[in-house]
Amino acid sequence: MLVKNPEFKISAVSSKQYPKDYLPEIVLVGKSNVGKSSFINTMVNRKKLARTSSEPGKTRQINFYDMDQQFYFVDLPGYGYSKMSKQEQVKVGTFIEEYLNTSNHIALIIFLLDIRHEPTQNDRMMYRYIIDSERPCLVLCNKADKIAITKVDKQVENLQKALNPLKDFTFLPFSSERKIYTEKVWEEIEKYIKNNI
Repeated sequence: MLVKNPEFKISAVSSKQYPKDYLPEIVLVGKSNVGKSSFINTMVNRKKLARTSSEPGKTRQINFYDMDQQFYFVDLPGYGYSKMSKQEQVKVGTFIEEYLNTSNHIALIIFLLDIRHEPTQNDRMMYRYIIDSERPCLVLCNKADKIAITKVDKQVENLQKALNPLKDFTFLPFSSERKIYTEKVWEEIEKYIKNNI
């Protein structure tokens, strides 16, 4: 898929602020610093559409990015950031939960993991939440450039065994540095957009 004019639409903290044009939503979830903003920039070949930060936990709102008025990438705040106060964590958790429970336009949840590490307790909680929500899910094993290319497939397989032994979700490698993975991810996304138009 070629996205010609991607643009930031709105940051939201409640359902009143969500876009009202009812486009399919591709939702990004994952721990802080797993690379959700870099994923968006890589997929649309832009350097600064989604703001990336060297400081994890910077995103405290739900950010909607309009992809040529065909669908939205929706970037949810990352979880597991230890320096965020308990009060902030509760506040952020509440509006993430509200969004996931109330949006009727979620076409696909993209769950990003760090390919180098075993799933954390927070990753497992998010995975269970996605299962319980009964939403379609694609799992991306991100930062594949951080390991030898010969080890990528095996590590993806190991993460799937750890989280999804039934293999009823698709697991794919991804890297913002090695853009060889983007075409396969677009193929998956397009399936779900077509199903929701």
